[in-house]
Amino acid sequence: MEIIISNNVNKPIYEQITSQIKAMIMSGDLQAGDAIPSMRALAKSIHVSVITVQKAYEELQRDGFIETTVGRGSFVSAQNKEFYQEEQQRIAEEHLQAAAEIGRTNNISLEKLTELLALFYQEDE
Repeated sequence: MEIIISNNVNKPIYEQITSQIKAMIMSGDLQAGDAIPSMRALAKSIHVSVITVQKAYEELQRDGFIETTVGRGSFVSAQNKEFYQEEQQRIAEEHLQAAAEIGRTNNISLEKLTELLALFYQEDE
């Protein structure tokens, strides 16, 4: 498992770890039941404190992405994808609601907003 930590990002290290592991789970690179490195092993491989990795793992466990068993280690949880997609959809809805309010307030047509959304959505394809 490759985690890349950047000092040029305004994101704490534990959040960088968390978001990269979530991305690996969502993309299918990590499957339900797969073991993830121990806190010590990951901390050593990316040259950070074990406490930082512990914070990331605690957040992943709280969000339902991993399950940790004393003596066995940490594993990818089975029910994480649906939860994560629901969470991301809620965030997207908040942004879309804000965009709709800006559009209504400034007389930007729904057609124009829809066109812009389609353009941004297809930008990386």
